[in-house]
Amino acid sequence: MVQYLAARLDASFSALADATRRGVLEELERGEASITELANRFQMTLTGMKKHVAVLEEAGLVKTEKVGRVRTCRLGADGLAAEAAWIERYRRRWALRFDELDKVVEDLKREEEANGRT
Repeated sequence: MVQYLAARLDASFSALADATRRGVLEELERGEASITELANRFQMTLTGMKKHVAVLEEAGLVKTEKVGRVRTCRLGADGLAAEAAWIERYRRRWALRFDELDKVVEDLKREEEANGRT
C-alpha cells in the first residue's frame, strides 16, 4: 500500500510539475474536452497534447474515452485527494514547528524586555 501511494504521489507531482498539464486540468474543470480542443486551446500539436494527456491519465488525474475517432478527456474520479492529504500532513507538521518557534521568539522578547534591552 505504501509503495502504491508513493508511486501515485510521484506520478501526480511529476504530472503537476508541468504548466501545460496544470492548464489542461484547469480547462477540464470547466468540462470535458477532446484532445483536439485541448491542443487548439494550448496552440500545440495533437501529438504533443496526446503526450500531456497520457501523463495525466497515467497519474490518475484524467480519464479519457474514445468514441469513434474522438478521444474525450475529463477529470479523474479521485481528483487530488491523496495528494492533498499528503500535503496536509506535512502542513500540520510545519505549522506545529512554527508555533513552537513563535513561542521561543516570544520568550526571548520577554527576556530582553525584562533585562531592559529592546
